[in-house]
Amino acid sequence: MIHIGIVEDDDQIRIGIQNFLNRQAGFSCEWGFNSVEDLLSKLDNQTRPNVLIMDLGLPGMSGIDGMKIMKEKYPEIDLIVFSVYNDSKKIFDSLCAGATGYLLKNTPLEEIKTSIDQLVKGGSPMSPQIARKVIEFFGGKKKEEVASPLSQKEKEIVVGLVDGLSYKLIADRLSISIETVRFHIKNIYRKLHVHGKAEVISKSLRGEI
Repeated sequence: MIHIGIVEDDDQIRIGIQNFLNRQAGFSCEWGFNSVEDLLSKLDNQTRPNVLIMDLGLPGMSGIDGMKIMKEKYPEIDLIVFSVYNDSKKIFDSLCAGATGYLLKNTPLEEIKTSIDQLVKGGSPMSPQIARKVIEFFGGKKKEEVASPLSQKEKEIVVGLVDGLSYKLIADRLSISIETVRFHIKNIYRKLHVHGKAEVISKSLRGEI
């Protein structure tokens, strides 16, 4: 069972997504909050969601600041942005804050379900418009060599993370074992001084690797 929470100040949107997900086999969305403050005051320390869907434009504390707190307190929870914002700054700020997915609010309910399933399997789902922003970001950068501490194999694994692949799919792509993937990822974290794949993805998208 995938347990999901949602932070969204529009009652109609929040309740609609909750009702839909609760009707799906293997999904449960019992946590619904209208602000980060509401989330932090009510989230039970004993039972927590696997995935948290987070709006960015919230009353009070912003979703980005909320994600930073959540990642510090509950690093095991996967965060997925659900927002009307599609500008590059919001995208990269969200990744830096710990988001591992980014969906726009015009995403159909079935695609939200598929994205959550992809997220818990190790992927990084993004709406097509968000993926396009990432491509435009790369296309607009000057092709300058960046001194990287990573080996060629480690760079290939980073590409797999950016592509949203699970450890198994990365292993299949590179014809190596999952344990070897995990070994390389630990080295990547150490060399880049980061603590999670979201930070690796963010550094890659900014051309820092």
